[in-house]
Amino acid sequence: MPRQPRFVVPEIALHVRHRGNNGQACFLVEGDRLVYLANLKELCAKTRCALHAYCLMTNHVHLLLTPPDAPSCASLMRDLGQRYVQYFNRRHDRSGTLWEGRYRSCLVDSARYVLGCYRYIERNPVRARMVHAPSDYRWSSHLANCGRTTSNMVVPHVEYLALAADEAGRHAAYVGLFDVEEDAGLLAAIRDATDGGYALLGNEMKAKLAASGRRLARGKPGRRRARGGHEEGVTVNDEPTLEIGL
Repeated sequence: MPRQPRFVVPEIALHVRHRGNNGQACFLVEGDRLVYLANLKELCAKTRCALHAYCLMTNHVHLLLTPPDAPSCASLMRDLGQRYVQYFNRRHDRSGTLWEGRYRSCLVDSARYVLGCYRYIERNPVRARMVHAPSDYRWSSHLANCGRTTSNMVVPHVEYLALAADEAGRHAAYVGLFDVEEDAGLLAAIRDATDGGYALLGNEMKAKLAASGRRLARGKPGRRRARGGHEEGVTVNDEPTLEIGL
């Protein structure tokens, strides 16, 4: 099935995942991650994308960010990927591609899905059995979001700010989110939506976007065929980005 164009709504968060080609490692030494983060910081400032959470795994990267417009996230990921590959190939005396292809992304809105993505991203090393707790992993935003370190990269999302009236309260509430057992259904929804380029939305945002014509969730199997032989409701073009204005 042809890929859907990227779904971007200005000022609405995106969960972004970028994998190494054929599952290969993207980071071999500590310096690799430092270079990636330095470029990420610079390009977020350049594109005005607000970075809320991140995790650099061995062979893939997760980001939660809010772009100001449709081109910004694409520009960020293009330039970040190109810069890092050039560095990585020089540093490790190799050539060729490093990334699997285009990054995957999922629009996320509402406290359930935004805070769910925060937890999903920062718990990745725990699920991979690399560490016992998110706070044990150096290469994520968890310590910054918990208030245990300072960061000039991470910007709190409005749903994060809504956790409490003051900073100390927000940090405590955020730590508490990780004391709750993970919701298997929510994890599956985040993975599916990210892989398919769909959206995880609260009811208010879902109603606003209903008239866009864009499929917001994966359709049921066995849907009837429309004219031209394509599944009804499936986007058949391959435009790089579909921006929806509110």
